[in-house]
Amino acid sequence: MRLFAALLSAAVTAAAPSAQAAQGFSFASIDGGQISLDAFRGQPVLVVNTASQCGFTGQYEGLQKLHDRYGPRGLVVLAVPSDDFNQELASEEKVKEFCDVNFGLTLPMTEITHVKGKNAHPFYKWLAAEAGFTPGWNFNKVLLGPDGAVVATWGSFTKPTAPKLTRRIEALLAQ
Repeated sequence: MRLFAALLSAAVTAAAPSAQAAQGFSFASIDGGQISLDAFRGQPVLVVNTASQCGFTGQYEGLQKLHDRYGPRGLVVLAVPSDDFNQELASEEKVKEFCDVNFGLTLPMTEITHVKGKNAHPFYKWLAAEAGFTPGWNFNKVLLGPDGAVVATWGSFTKPTAPKLTRRIEALLAQ
């Protein structure tokens, strides 16, 4: 019951303009090196905490569709694998292989990253302070505007290709 309540409470929020932009953050890339949000300045970014052994794992397909459809127009879809919720403790190699083999992912992906609690990545700590949003489960979505401000957040039940999400993306791309 607590899990269901957490999922519902993370359903969707809209944030006020950001006092600090998300562009100051970077993540370790699953392919090596760093993924700096600053590199995406001027582009909308959809940040999604993901997992490979979860009831929502099928959403990888929708994330790839967003990447294929809107990537050429400027959208960045960033997958952030986390084992905070189902404790799968897979290695980065296994996560990458799982995503490549099962979903043919070509979107950028970070190393396994904590998204909640005291060990949360600084981006997620900022997100909690800035927008009052902490992922309640896997496949929570955070849409950042071209200026790095939090535009909206959605919980696990919102599919990546849901009209309420794609309308927000299209509006940002039209700016």
